[in-house]
Amino acid sequence: MQVHSVHTTTNQKQEHSINNAFASHFAKSMFLAVVGLAILTFIGTRMFTHIDLNLYGYMVGTIVFIGGFFYRFIAWGERPPTKIIIKKGLKLLFRKNTVKTSINHLAIYNFIRNRGVYRWVQHILIGWGCILACFVTFPLVFSWMYFTMDDNGYYTVVLFGMNVMKMPAEGIVAFFSYNALNIAAIMVTAGVCMALYRRLKNFQARAEQKFMYDFLPLYLLLFISITGLLLTFMNIVMHGYGQPIMSLIHQFAVIVTLIYLPFGKLAHIPFRPMSVLARNYREHYGEQKMKECKVCGDHFVSVEQSNDVIHVLGVNDIGFKMKEGFQLAELCLPCRRKYRISRFSGIPTHEIKFKEANQNAKG
Repeated sequence: MQVHSVHTTTNQKQEHSINNAFASHFAKSMFLAVVGLAILTFIGTRMFTHIDLNLYGYMVGTIVFIGGFFYRFIAWGERPPTKIIIKKGLKLLFRKNTVKTSINHLAIYNFIRNRGVYRWVQHILIGWGCILACFVTFPLVFSWMYFTMDDNGYYTVVLFGMNVMKMPAEGIVAFFSYNALNIAAIMVTAGVCMALYRRLKNFQARAEQKFMYDFLPLYLLLFISITGLLLTFMNIVMHGYGQPIMSLIHQFAVIVTLIYLPFGKLAHIPFRPMSVLARNYREHYGEQKMKECKVCGDHFVSVEQSNDVIHVLGVNDIGFKMKEGFQLAELCLPCRRKYRISRFSGIPTHEIKFKEANQNAKG
């Protein structure tokens, strides 16, 4: 009787669990993300009472972008390998090397500099141009920040309804504040032109690139940057002639790009911070104990990472246990390639003590 009562209580708790209100954990996470986005919009616009109608289209596009980003991030985060990286990476977030790793991966892009200075400068211009544009655009779109002008020729910076700064309209701070998007547009234009030149001239890049996936995002960024600069040109040089039409063209280009961004190649820009978690994961467990390749004996990954790979494969019902008694994940990459060749050819190529000449090549 007592056992039956325990089972009944347990079943009642399961029936009243919030998870039962959703089709899956993914659906619940997506619902909570959308609700959180709505709350932030509600707070940012001060209960929807402070919305700049000139920026309304940008706000709708930004909301769709953030919703799409959360959709893709949650779908990616639900995968077993990603869960391990996020879970263990967050635990290691306060390592002493996190600051250095963050600077290298998110600020100065050292990992790209190893491939060449040209590509490094290209990524610096595009990456920081996009980041600068987002830092300016998003606060303005959601009315988190705006400017008012006093009769004495001073601008007042208003942040979340509070006056935080006053500056002269003709001052250097005001100049850079009002030209921040122009500076970002020039940076992105230069970076995109460098990228297009390399991809059109480099034969390997031309063979590997696809128009819709690789070139279209660059053309969209270039179109946004050029139309944005034309708005300033029309305002200053042409005294506003043609500006209303160009403003609609620019706004349409921005909205389309924002909606497309989470689902295309440019999604790696907001995903980039996750590389810090992955780096911490590899470095921390690599310092503890490294895994020896079962064939050549070289250390190639940490024992923890090797075990996690085997675990994830097991979760997905994928088994790579070889007849020799080891898992394929216990071989370094060169030996893994040779072992696969041996399975098809019948020749034990994985036992040959030879490494590829370009296994540590940069580029």
